Amino acid sequence: MSDFALKSQRVVTPEGVRPALILIREGRIADLLPIDAAVDCPVTDVGHRAVLPGVIDPHVHINEPGRTDWEGFNTATRAALAGGLTTLVDMPLNSSPVTTTVTNFELKLAATEGQLHTNCGFWGGIVPGNAGEVEGLIARGVLGFKAFLTHSGIDEFPNATEADLRAVMPILARYNLPLLVHCELTTEDDTWKQGDKRSYPNYLASRPKEWEDEAVALMIRLCRETGCPTHIVHLSSASSIAPLAAAKAEGLPITVETGQHYLFFNAEDIRDEQTQFKCAPPIREKANNDQLWAALQAGIIDFVATDHSPAPPDLKQIETGDFTTAWGGIASLQLALPVLWTAAAQRGATLPDLVRWLCENPAKLAGQSHHKGRIANGYDADLLVLDPDAEFTVTEKLILHKHKVSPYLGRPLRGVVEQTYLRGQLVYNRPDLVLPNSGQLLARR
Repeated sequence: MSDFALKSQRVVTPEGVRPALILIREGRIADLLPIDAAVDCPVTDVGHRAVLPGVIDPHVHINEPGRTDWEGFNTATRAALAGGLTTLVDMPLNSSPVTTTVTNFELKLAATEGQLHTNCGFWGGIVPGNAGEVEGLIARGVLGFKAFLTHSGIDEFPNATEADLRAVMPILARYNLPLLVHCELTTEDDTWKQGDKRSYPNYLASRPKEWEDEAVALMIRLCRETGCPTHIVHLSSASSIAPLAAAKAEGLPITVETGQHYLFFNAEDIRDEQTQFKCAPPIREKANNDQLWAALQAGIIDFVATDHSPAPPDLKQIETGDFTTAWGGIASLQLALPVLWTAAAQRGATLPDLVRWLCENPAKLAGQSHHKGRIANGYDADLLVLDPDAEFTVTEKLILHKHKVSPYLGRPLRGVVEQTYLRGQLVYNRPDLVLPNSGQLLARR
């Protein structure tokens, strides 16, 4: 890789936003120099456009192999680059087979060949009876493990019990690897399906905050008992914020994410039959979501991840509007940055806030914080060039995901990604993917 320099009036560094020239050598940031520094290599000047670390999304369902008609590595990572994402971590479902054994993991790794446009790491899965696979998956390079406390939606990935978690959390504690948990302790009650199947309020009532709160309380207790790093994925219940804040104050190794959709949308604005909004846990009321914002800005919630969970239009029941049978998941990978920036800027957030929520803290969870997620000496030159003031409207033509179903269609968003770099190489130059198959497989160092 040849030496190269990128300069901007707005480089977002750990010390703040400042004019700088980023000197890149052999794919890494060699130095941050004054913007007018003389260097003996090619220089690209992006003017007043901002330069940020590449976005890291540690909660993505790519669905390959086995359900590639839902998404796949080629379309997911292509869409990611267009959104300024340079590193993804793939969930152990909804692929088939699921990533709960070393054999299945090898199949997933093989499926990436020739179609990995971003860097990609992988979570292993915890299901009943697979504790014996955990250390083999660790040796093969997974970054941590994911478990569900309720039905995952995929029969091949049943929910873990408290006993299952007690069997694996001490192992993960020894390796200092995180356990990511979908926190809902559900009850077997399908009476809501007897109501109006097209009603969003009916669906929202079917997954109460108490389900999340009880599950979060369980994970705080198990985290305390085992010392296992524990991560709460896609928090939607504001009632769990206070217990999580107390757990953090206690010094427990517990982290929390929420999703862009919980911060951008409110239940009051979702109409009946709009199954493109269905997810689990559900998008809740504005008063609840305002509290999520406050917790994010206070650092109780560590970061924001998409939970990109695509499905074909027929599975989303777009035609019928039936919430009882629609797939619960939102496709939004390409829009991770502009969705969050649009909502955050209205609340006075800054570009350094955005970097903390989309780059720096996600890198920590994925075990990549020593070389990704910051613009600093020695870090990988995974970068994006952003026009933070430009606006655009989400259209089907713009979306590069395999399927165009999205609650963001027709929404005006702020923040246009102009370029994406991997290890100092320009791989996306809006609107073109200019250097495909440049992604690397990641393992925890």
